[in-house]
Amino acid sequence: MFTLHLTRQFAVIDADSEHDHYVQLHCELRYEPERDLDALGSFHSWFFHDAGADLEEWFAAMEGRLRVLFARRPAEMDVYEEQV
Repeated sequence: MFTLHLTRQFAVIDADSEHDHYVQLHCELRYEPERDLDALGSFHSWFFHDAGADLEEWFAAMEGRLRVLFARRPAEMDVYEEQV
């Protein structure tokens, strides 16, 4: 299977408005293996709002890289969260 794993991290704040912990929400999309998906290879890309990067530029780069997936439906999907 070809897997696209999307993760979003959220800060959890306690009753005193202090940082308590983080929670990560994961979404794994799995596609039937195909030659053009193999060509995507394996890569990681992160975006942090406070790192000075431009969200629109990052999104455009991801959109261009993952365009081959737009016309496909995942064969499987898994959504889960974890405390980190």
